[in-house]
Amino acid sequence: MAYSRAKMQAAADHIVAADPAFGPIIGDSPLCTIGKGSRAQVSPFHSLVGSVIAQQLSVKAADTITARVEENLGEVTPRRIVEVDEADLRAAGLSGAKTRTIKGLAHAVHHGVLDLEKTLTHPEDSTIVAELTKLWGIGRWTAEMFLMFTMHRLDVWPTGDLAMRKGWNIVHGATGDIDPQVLEPLADPLRPYRSVAAWYCWRAVEGGSSSW
Repeated sequence: MAYSRAKMQAAADHIVAADPAFGPIIGDSPLCTIGKGSRAQVSPFHSLVGSVIAQQLSVKAADTITARVEENLGEVTPRRIVEVDEADLRAAGLSGAKTRTIKGLAHAVHHGVLDLEKTLTHPEDSTIVAELTKLWGIGRWTAEMFLMFTMHRLDVWPTGDLAMRKGWNIVHGATGDIDPQVLEPLADPLRPYRSVAAWYCWRAVEGGSSSW
């Protein structure tokens, strides 16, 4: 789903009205591109693999390793990853844990243990998170990135993301690392556009990114 310019402008206006501290970063940035980034051009499985790769990495590092994985595999499909040797994934820069996670994900989808197409149709974010986190190595952060950048859900608030928390502090002129539990309710006024607010928090830290 690609959101219209009017939709994203309404989201930006809502965020600034609810929390004026976002005014400068929103004024200096393009409209949020959730639904239009590079992940919108690939399959849900491919995108979920990208979310696994991005765990605990900067955007730049994740983009580099993802490109290497794509080059080494030729195509990022469950069947291809089931068949490929682990050494080929490791050669692209993946850790042993991420290789295991991606292999397990591919096996689950290829053999029907996880039906991604069915998952995509579920209206409840919490149900999707619960389904994805049944798999080894896929935690809440990975599931939330899938919700935002593959399913294009506009009201996800990934407080477990360090860069997002850092961006929140930059936006609000604060220092240190805000506790996720403290941050969780602070975004309540930003509903139903917390994903968009998170995008601008990342923007405050990383600037532009082809992954967005």
